[in-house]
Amino acid sequence: MSAQNVVNTNELYAQYDWYAKSYPSVIQNASDEFFLPGFQFILLGISKNINMLMDKDSYFVTKIMIDAQYDIFFRSAEKTISIILDKALGKANGKFNLNKLTDLEAKIITAFNDYVYNSLTKLLAPAPPTLKRTNFDVIHLTFLLKDIEKNTTGKFIVTLPDVLLKPDIITSQEEKFNEDDFATSKIDVNIEVGSTKFKLIDIKHIEKDDIVVFDNSNSHHMILKFKDYEKEININPNLGLVIPFDNEGGEDEMEENTNLWDSIEVEMTAKFDTVKITLGELKNIEKGLVVDLTSIYDNKITLSVEDKAIARGELVIVNDRYGVKIEEVVAGKEEITPEENIVENSEQITEEQEVSPAEQIEENNVPEENNNNQNEEEEFDYSDFELEDEDI
Repeated sequence: MSAQNVVNTNELYAQYDWYAKSYPSVIQNASDEFFLPGFQFILLGISKNINMLMDKDSYFVTKIMIDAQYDIFFRSAEKTISIILDKALGKANGKFNLNKLTDLEAKIITAFNDYVYNSLTKLLAPAPPTLKRTNFDVIHLTFLLKDIEKNTTGKFIVTLPDVLLKPDIITSQEEKFNEDDFATSKIDVNIEVGSTKFKLIDIKHIEKDDIVVFDNSNSHHMILKFKDYEKEININPNLGLVIPFDNEGGEDEMEENTNLWDSIEVEMTAKFDTVKITLGELKNIEKGLVVDLTSIYDNKITLSVEDKAIARGELVIVNDRYGVKIEEVVAGKEEITPEENIVENSEQITEEQEVSPAEQIEENNVPEENNNNQNEEEEFDYSDFELEDEDI
């Protein structure tokens, strides 16, 4: 929906009471005078879009010129025409077909529309002076015409040029709703601290108390995400998170690596576990104001690669960049309940008892190097990550 349509819709909301009080009574009186009482006109809706009103219906349309510039349209649905003609001429033999309307039937409908038009002119303002005819905005008033005796209904649509209407706009005299009443209400959001490129071999060696600094971060900004909404947060950094960092000694030298997989860089992100912020804070974030999010700093941070959790820890600030001090490494962990552990140990004992002496000798003769390689491979599983071509 465009912004223009939103404005028009809001205007119609404010004007509805005027239309509801003005037009139904005029059309009802015209119907009672033309046909005698028996029909009831009920205002169904006001719209600037006629497509949804006319869907799947056939209409008899009467166009009447108000002046050289503007017209008024009356649209009567096939069911409406059938109801009117049954009342005026008596019940027809067979099903009514709008495409087979006779001249007499068409004149009755047209005469009724003319009569309604003459009654409506008193509600129309004088046309403004124009040099030539142009397209103009219109208002569609949709009514239900009801045969009170037979309890049958049909649609009757009156289309009026907007420029000739001077509706009253209803304004509330009572105290208006104050959205600030909900400023302290809280919602769950995700807050991203930053991201950085990390080699897979470095991920393998992440340990408790390590500090991971995120190159794509700034201590004065974070990213708030809520469903499809994303907004940068301007914040005052919490100086209590700053830790001294001496980089003069250089980085620890890593052992020479010839493994292609270990050399691949992947993007690691850091974000808070779901946190709660108030609607007041969200409003200030939307305005781009600097906000105080001290309440979220006690929440844990999760480090992730390809949406897979690697580690968790607490937020720190290092040289105006955000970092995470690792408290728990979660990649590759398998949780085993005490019951499962007992069962597993029992199975191992049973298997050891069933091993034959020859098999035991053969197992003991397995080279220690092979066993070490097997253990090393189980430390880290690269298949956990779906790597893109640009990462390799």
